Amino acid sequence: MDYKEIKQIMKDMEDSKLSSLEIEFPDGVKISMSKSVVNELSVVTAQKAYPTTIEIPEAPMIQENENKALLNSQEQNTSMVKGSENLKIITSPMVGTFYASSAPGKDPFVKNGDKIKKGQVVCIVEAMKLMNEIESEYDGEIVEVCVQDGEIVEYGMPLFKLK
Repeated sequence: MDYKEIKQIMKDMEDSKLSSLEIEFPDGVKISMSKSVVNELSVVTAQKAYPTTIEIPEAPMIQENENKALLNSQEQNTSMVKGSENLKIITSPMVGTFYASSAPGKDPFVKNGDKIKKGQVVCIVEAMKLMNEIESEYDGEIVEVCVQDGEIVEYGMPLFKLK
């Protein structure tokens, strides 16, 4: 095997998705190549997740062209109700799957009308096979459960509204 052939094998390896290659030729020549593949990997670890909360006072008047994108985003993410003063929103601290109860068929942690205390577990968000208990940062009464059991939630998405 000559130098040109070896260079061609190296180039082919570089252009392929292979991470390693071993070739043994009948004349006893062995070629072994490997390349380092760099993948971006995001690892999330959490012992206890705390939700992000948003307090929404009465909606202020916003000029037509000013902060239009922000207003649209808030309306989509918080489903603001006109006239609702001082609602406290418990939002998802991560992307994952929302679970209202500790196991299928069990009663939900909380439901509409329930009075809750600060630190009380209100739901579970599963992220990367980790079950993260989400605790309330407020005392209050559940006015609305914003997501369904088993629904995919995103970071910052409202989970509960409290008064």
